[in-house]
Amino acid sequence: MSLQMSERMSRLGTESAFEVLARAKALQAEGKDIINLGIGSPDFRTPDNIVEAGKKALDDGYHFYTPAKGLPKLREAVATDILKYRQVQVDPNNVMIVPGGKPTMFFALLMFAEPGAEVLYPNPGFPIYESMISFTGATPVPIELPEESGFSFDPDAVLAKVNEKTRLIIVNTPGNPTGGVIERAALDRFVEGMQKWPNVVILADEIYSRLLYDGLEHVSLLQYESIRDRTILLDGWSKTWSMTGWRLGYGVWPKSLIDDAERLQINSNSCPSAAVQVAGIEALLGQQDDAAEMHRTFDKRRKLMVEGLNSIPGFRCIMPKGAFYAFPNITGTGMKAKELEGLLLKEVGVATIAGTSFGHLGEGYIRFSYASSTENINEALRRVRELMASRVSTGA
Repeated sequence: MSLQMSERMSRLGTESAFEVLARAKALQAEGKDIINLGIGSPDFRTPDNIVEAGKKALDDGYHFYTPAKGLPKLREAVATDILKYRQVQVDPNNVMIVPGGKPTMFFALLMFAEPGAEVLYPNPGFPIYESMISFTGATPVPIELPEESGFSFDPDAVLAKVNEKTRLIIVNTPGNPTGGVIERAALDRFVEGMQKWPNVVILADEIYSRLLYDGLEHVSLLQYESIRDRTILLDGWSKTWSMTGWRLGYGVWPKSLIDDAERLQINSNSCPSAAVQVAGIEALLGQQDDAAEMHRTFDKRRKLMVEGLNSIPGFRCIMPKGAFYAFPNITGTGMKAKELEGLLLKEVGVATIAGTSFGHLGEGYIRFSYASSTENINEALRRVRELMASRVSTGA
């Protein structure tokens, strides 16, 4: 039997981190010792106060539907948090709670992307950007993030790509997979140039906003009043509080778009889990000591990872400024990114993600996540170093 799916399904990509995770799990099931530095998921337990809040919510009867936009108390907590950390006053009525980070992006693209339209997105960048843009029939237009700039963008180069077909621009800072950060001067210039394009919407993916290092401040696009009425903020709980499996995120929408976003939510998933939303309130308003300790640990691992990568023959790695990824240049190995990804997993049991999984401009790079223990990072680096040294000595 031949089932005929819609043509757009052929344009839908995937997230390679989950494919690598599946391969790594299969090898582990065969008894192989695998260190997974591929998946972008913190290795810490969710803080106990958040877990207890979720348990109590179940005991208290949070078993049913909530309003489509989420529990009012959680939306108020998000608004309070945004005022505290981004110094921006937002109306809780413009906040929509969603199951994870992706729905906010999905809804924004469903609203604005269609055949004939263009959407600018980071490349190398989170792979679902390009996948979903292509799925809608719109044309993906890559924003280059060169290593020489610390994987930031050149605002003038971005502005030069905007035209009458541009509907949406995705800006991700701190960035996945690079750990790059777009600092204030570049964002100032970008926002200034966007005054020429008042009908272009901006999706600000700031899911790693609290994972910055070396005293850097997070600059949110919501802070720019001139574009606030067409900026959609994407954020959530997964990274900061190690809640990837809880599936909880939020979007802050302009007043003119929130009703349409809510309709998309109603038509797709109705609302997030009620008990999980209660846990989200505790994450935002409860003690932050555990989150701060996780951040300090990531910083130590970051330095360990970069130092180790720079000791491997054929590798060179700049210091990431945010998130929990290192993105070394591997052109010195003479290997393509996908080839090296496969070699590391097969030969030494280290799972990584090829740079090309994040777009064609990721060729020559490979992503290592340092959201893993110091012991795992040290052992993985040792294995990779020995493998690459042996290949250099044998001319392989």
